[in-house]
This record gives sequence, C-alpha cells and structure tokens, in this order.
Amino acid sequence: MAVHSENTGGVLGFLTPDMLKGNDKIPLKAIIIFLIIGGLYIIGAGNILINGQAKTLGVTRSVPWGILISTYVFFVGTSTGLCLVSSMGHVFGIEKYEVIGKRAIVLSILTILCGFAVIGMDLGHPFRMAIYNVISPNLQSAIWWMGTLYSVELVFIIVEFYFLMTHNHKGAFWAGLGGFLAGISAYSNLGSVFALLEARPFWHGPFLPIYFILSAIVSGSAMIIIVFSIAYGGIDRLPTKANEAVRGITKLFGLVMGIFIFFVIWRLITSVYGAPPEKFEATMALMFGPLKLSFWLFEILLGMLIPFILIIATKASSLKAAYYAAISAMIGIFFMRYNLVVAGQIVPMREPAPGAGIEGATADGLVHYFPSFTEIAVVIGAIGICIALYLAAERFLNLSEE
Repeated sequence: MAVHSENTGGVLGFLTPDMLKGNDKIPLKAIIIFLIIGGLYIIGAGNILINGQAKTLGVTRSVPWGILISTYVFFVGTSTGLCLVSSMGHVFGIEKYEVIGKRAIVLSILTILCGFAVIGMDLGHPFRMAIYNVISPNLQSAIWWMGTLYSVELVFIIVEFYFLMTHNHKGAFWAGLGGFLAGISAYSNLGSVFALLEARPFWHGPFLPIYFILSAIVSGSAMIIIVFSIAYGGIDRLPTKANEAVRGITKLFGLVMGIFIFFVIWRLITSVYGAPPEKFEATMALMFGPLKLSFWLFEILLGMLIPFILIIATKASSLKAAYYAAISAMIGIFFMRYNLVVAGQIVPMREPAPGAGIEGATADGLVHYFPSFTEIAVVIGAIGICIALYLAAERFLNLSEE
C-alpha cells in the first residue's frame, strides 16, 4: 500500500495520481455486468416518463406508496448508517475506525443518489419538485424537511469525501460532523413522515423515528463488513488495521441488532394487545395475512434472527460469520422496509359508500398491492447501478487508509 503525503493542492489535488491508485482486485467485467443490470433502471424510468404512472405503477388510490418508496427508505437509511458508523473515526476520534472512512463515505454518497433516483420515479414531476422545493418551501411539511435535510447531508458527505481523499483531517472532521448531524436529522425526520400520519395507526406514534435510526446503524455496519470483504478479495484477507476495524464494527452490529430486535418485539406486542383499531388489523395482515411470507422469512429470519445468532454464536470473533450475517441482514432489511410501507396501508382508511367498493379490496376487507414489472425494473436497476458505481470507485480511486 502506498504511503500518502499531506495534500494541499486545492481542488485539482483530488485528481493527483496518488488519489487514482485504485484496487486491482476488482475485475472490470464485474463493473460491466452490474452496469448492464443497471440498464433496467433506464427501461423502467423511461416507461414511467413516457406512459405515466397510472399505466406503469402497481400503486392505487388505496395504496399510493409502493416498492419505490420502500426502496428509497432502504437506500437513504443505508446511506445514513454508513455516515453514522464512519463518523466514529474522523469525527469522534476513535483511531482504529479511521480506516473505514473513505469506503463508507463514497458508498454513502452513492446510496443516497440512488435513493433520489428511485423516489424521483414515484413523483409525478421530479424536476418540478426540485425547483419548488427551493422557491416555495413548506416548513410545516415533514416531506419538505426530508428532501431538504437529505440534500444538506449529501453536500456535507461530498465535501467530507473530498477532504478525506486530500488528507485534510480538520476539514474532514467539520464536514463529517455536519454530515453526522444532518444524517440523524434526515433519517429520523423520514421516520416522522410516517409517524405523523394519524390516519394510519400502524405508523403513527413516536416509535418510527427511533426505529429508523437503529436500523440505519445496523444496515451501515452490515454494509461496511460487506464492502471490506469485496475490497480485499475476501473477509479473511483483511490487513491488520482493516481487520481490527471490521471486528469492532462486527461487535457494534451484533449489539445494535440485539437492541433492534428488542424494539421490534415490543412494537408487535403493543400493536396486538388490546386490539387497537386498524393497527391490530394491519399487524395481523403482516404476521398472518398476505405479507406473512415476507415478514417471517425475510424480515424476521433473514433480517434479524440469523444475523444475531451468527454473531452471538461466534462471540463476534468470526469475520466469515459476520460477513454472512451482514448479507442476510441487508436482504432482510430491504424486505423490512417493504413490509413497513405496505402494511401501513393495507387496512382501508374509511368504509365504502353504500353500493360502492374500495379500489383493490378483496373479500377479507384488505387492500392489496404487488409491484409492477416497471417498478421492479427501477428497483433492480438502481441496485445494479449502485453496485457498479461502488466497484468502479473501488477500482479507480485510492480508498485505502492502510
């Protein structure tokens, strides 16, 4: 590994040969394969923009938020988690975690951008949104604050990444602190977008903002374990500093996962005890209704139990077990977001008028949603683009702190 000197060459310093010493362990063909997968995003997005949302999306008036919203929550939550976990090094001064800084922040930038790309396709006029968000702000809107705070976080982490690449430690500290504060504010505020909806009892209450932050730390920790395995061609090939950092992250991952499981158990108990109206029906639909497979197999088993058991059984000492736990957790968290968004809308908000029905409702009285091909194409394509761009950054930029 190259030893880097302090760079004070200004903006052009970012393009010095020292900054472009990439990772030859990343094959070019892998980048190309994921870019091809990313082409699905162009197909899906083009279909939405040409034919309109009504003809291309699986959402209805009864279930207006679908997989595009849940995928956005997944992406930006991962971004926030990476930002929070990476701050332990260059913001809070825990030296052993400084090695994760560049990789965590570049992936944080990419995931937030891909999150924006996905939610943009759920908006009727994404370009108008960007314009009117600035010239006509609504300070009472949680969604306005969500977009604004994530934009602020994006600026901070881009500046932070520049300072990390140019070894400006003081600048990285202040930009990282700004990103840390903006990230917590943005993702907890995203939780409030759901939690402030009194008409949706399954979401309403103070739980979701805290739940979102905990899950962000879980997903951020898991992603760091995964990307370090990718960067060095295997989790068992990490150099000394990276090995020490990832072992620490594994312990954090297991600890927060345990707390997260505790929160989820109590949320389920309070949602069924006393059968609170609509909240109870939504929880039953999640646990024993149309979402039960996604809930028990992906959210509970893959998202929580398997990762936690792997970490506890190995006492957080096996990086290989941590790697499999991290992959399992990320798959589970993706479906966790989907379950949260859909379950909150599955119980109709009002009784139908005499002689009329509720759009999308079936004999069980619930409304149902399944993503369209276009939505699935956008989601898979965005994930492919995110992976391809990270692999490209790993291959062509010097992201190592060794």
